Amino acid sequence: MSKRQEIRASRQRERMRNRILVIGLVTLGALLIGFVFILQMINTVHNAASKTPSANAVTPITPRVINAKVDGQHLGDPNAPVKIDVWEDFQCPSCRNYSQTVEPLVITNYVETGKVYYTFHFYPLIDGGNAAGESHHSANAAMCASEQGRFWDYHAILFANWSGENQGSFADARLVAFAESLGLDLTAFNTCFQSDRYANFINQDLFTGQTAGVSGTPSVFVNGQIVTPGYVPSYDQLAAAIETALAGK
Repeated sequence: MSKRQEIRASRQRERMRNRILVIGLVTLGALLIGFVFILQMINTVHNAASKTPSANAVTPITPRVINAKVDGQHLGDPNAPVKIDVWEDFQCPSCRNYSQTVEPLVITNYVETGKVYYTFHFYPLIDGGNAAGESHHSANAAMCASEQGRFWDYHAILFANWSGENQGSFADARLVAFAESLGLDLTAFNTCFQSDRYANFINQDLFTGQTAGVSGTPSVFVNGQIVTPGYVPSYDQLAAAIETALAGK
């Protein structure tokens, strides 16, 4: 082989080595990018799973003894001089606060003393019209519990286990787990729940609320008049409205 041929062959080998090196680096880079992407996907799935409450992780409640007539969503004497109607969404954080702080005082001081007839209404606002959303499903589940005389206990356990809007707090499995925690007849509950038995009832409540002027939750009405429209009433504000209604009976 001549000197020129040796130089040409050497250059060809060098070009081949460079090409192989470039291909190797590109392949390694692609593998690294793929690995990072897969790792990110795994972390995303893991984080989403960790944020979704487990059906087994149920915060139990101690059922409250209400010293007044309990009739589904209604509490107290239907002939009481003051009627309170409240529209709520079980996914609403303000509703949770109202139901855990203001409502018990109203029940103790006015419902149980025969002065107020108290009615809960559904207003599944957060679902945005999605009948398959957690607001609708939790409302349906509460009515299924109501068939067994446990609406208010189910109402309490829903708020006790809420951890965010559309975050899986009220996934179907958890709604059933709440019923189990309360000792409900699960066969009857599941038959009711799976058939979405109260879908029309919930939609009617929503329509009635819209007609009454409800635009947010919770909305509380005393004898047909909304209290602190656009704001959650404090106990003092609600008590003042009740006393005014009692004085004008």
